[in-house]
Amino acid sequence: MITLQKVNKFYGDYHALRDINLTIEAGEFFSLLGPSGCGKTTLLRTIAGFEGVSDGVVTISGKDMAGVPANLRPTNMVFQSYAIFPHLSVAENVAFGLRKSTMTKAEKETAVEQSLEMVGLKGYGGRAAHALSGGQRQRVALARALILKPKVLLLDEPLSALDKKMREQMQVELIRLQRSVGITFILVTHDQEEALVMSDRIAVMFEGEIGQLADPETLYRRPNSRRVAEFIGKMNFIPAKVVSHGMPSEIEIAGLGRVSIEDVPGKESIDVGIRPESLSILFESDKAPRHEVDATVDEVVYYGDMTYYDVRIKNVPEPITIAMKNLIGRPVLDVGDAARVAWDERALVAF
Repeated sequence: MITLQKVNKFYGDYHALRDINLTIEAGEFFSLLGPSGCGKTTLLRTIAGFEGVSDGVVTISGKDMAGVPANLRPTNMVFQSYAIFPHLSVAENVAFGLRKSTMTKAEKETAVEQSLEMVGLKGYGGRAAHALSGGQRQRVALARALILKPKVLLLDEPLSALDKKMREQMQVELIRLQRSVGITFILVTHDQEEALVMSDRIAVMFEGEIGQLADPETLYRRPNSRRVAEFIGKMNFIPAKVVSHGMPSEIEIAGLGRVSIEDVPGKESIDVGIRPESLSILFESDKAPRHEVDATVDEVVYYGDMTYYDVRIKNVPEPITIAMKNLIGRPVLDVGDAARVAWDERALVAF
């Protein structure tokens, strides 16, 4: 559906996009993820036609978009601010994009009703736009974009203004909506969890470049750099020495001992990463683990469904974070308690 070839964007001396090569498939829910200022919104606006490219080629549906203005591209955008007109009704807001259409009045009314039903706002057409909740305004913005039947819907952090509960609800509804309409969605977000939940594939961006492009599970479990690993969720990093390179390589991990793992960088000193949920604290009834090490609880953070422990392990420089599900009958440890920590080398990633 969309191809970018060696796309660069300069603002004076500032290099905002650096040799972006990217292909986005038809019907894909694709996310651009990264910290503020990494270029993700600039890239989205380049696809939309609001920004021109300094160098490179953007094609949509096989057509070169050079010189094609935003209003003539087969795309539509939902902005972070929603851009809802407060003096118009819901139906008038949704129908705004049809004002130059050759459709009859009855056809426009039918299209508005269908679009509102699609986003779960059936019967809301007569309501004043200023009286809607944040979640409802977001749905109106979606209906207004979808009524024009674009091939690509561009979403510029559309959920950032919502509270946590509404945001989670709208994430699920956007997934369902994308599957039902079958068009390509491109989401810009700085929220890692949001991207993991909603996307078929994610491009993680830093300083105008794509650091890694992969499906959510690969990004989370097998990040290709420490920078990606640090940005996607929480990861513990432990220093290690390479004893011998090979397939697999043998390494000596500070505080944990010697193991063999795959995909080790070609250097002698490395870090290994392991996610908090890939570690566990053992209790009396737990089965014998693959590996076990003694630790002392340094900090306890209780979230209700989960407890996060920071534990200290001998010869490990920094505390290690462990995420434990609060199952019925499982005690919550206190600061200073001794703990047995289980781990598995299959969860390790070498950097």
